[in-house]
Amino acid sequence: MKFTEQVWNAALPVYEKILAHPFNQELKTGALPVETFKFYIYQDSLYLADFARALAVAGTRSSTSGELLEFLQFAQNAILVERALHESYFAEYKIELTSGKAPGCFAYTNYLLASSAYESYEVAVAALLPCFWIYKRVGDAIYANQTTPNPYQNWIDAYAGEEFAVAVTRMLARCDRLGEQASESVRNRMVEAYLTSSRLEYVFWDSAYRRETWPV
Repeated sequence: MKFTEQVWNAALPVYEKILAHPFNQELKTGALPVETFKFYIYQDSLYLADFARALAVAGTRSSTSGELLEFLQFAQNAILVERALHESYFAEYKIELTSGKAPGCFAYTNYLLASSAYESYEVAVAALLPCFWIYKRVGDAIYANQTTPNPYQNWIDAYAGEEFAVAVTRMLARCDRLGEQASESVRNRMVEAYLTSSRLEYVFWDSAYRRETWPV
């Protein structure tokens, strides 16, 4: 069994809860309230900036210039490609939110930044993988079962698209190679990092659905 198959199976219950979450179910049918989607896009734009930083930092921990270049490309694509999607929605919905990160976004981004800076390279890569893989799986599932026309078609197409699939495949291959070469103790930490980020993926979507604010 590939390492990524192992971690997917370990976190499968989390993925199933993400897919069944009202945010994604309502996005699939187009019934998600616009104000909720606007909140999500704003939070996602804040997340994206730190995700790109975490990718770049993780790349500097790699052992070869090829791996460093790969992660810098991941970071660049995250900024250029996904930012274009965000900016189109910011313009369409006239989003001008200035509230900063909600607790769910804050928790997830800080976990990724800390993992990239202070954990081993292998663990950092495992922590970054769910944002690639879970988004791809969710995008594919929604694309296959969506109600059309759908006001969120551009989002669906982006994460179910071939361009994103290429990046996901590359990240999976990198994580598999690292998992195969790692010691048992490092692999265990990689699994735990993947599980933690998967749980934070759920927290992020749930935070957006509730339009979460700081309680104090």
